[in-house]
Amino acid sequence: QLQLAESGGGLVQAGGSLRLSCVASGGTFIFYRMGWFRQAPGKEREFVAAISRNIATTHYADSVNGRFIISRDNAKNAVYLQMNSLKPEDTAVYYCAASRWVTSPRSAKDFDSWGQGTQVTVSS
Repeated sequence: QLQLAESGGGLVQAGGSLRLSCVASGGTFIFYRMGWFRQAPGKEREFVAAISRNIATTHYADSVNGRFIISRDNAKNAVYLQMNSLKPEDTAVYYCAASRWVTSPRSAKDFDSWGQGTQVTVSS
């Protein structure tokens, strides 16, 4: 099991960019597939992006595809989410998550470890 800590959230104007970071500890990072989720007020937590252990494969939700980029640095036990062309509807708490056993995790049930979240607010 990993402990995860997100950072990098904040307030940004529509059309701007933010880069979120997540640092893992307490386990062997390369054993885990990593992902990002988000939860807006009054809505359920939704999948944003995921990346494989060897960085060969990424997957994105349709709502962010072409705007967001997930990456990882296994030497630093870190995963990142570069968010470009931000929209007000991207406003949410963003969570880092880790999946130990599922080959291609896509839903929240596939992930074992979660960070506490970082707030992203996009103004119009």
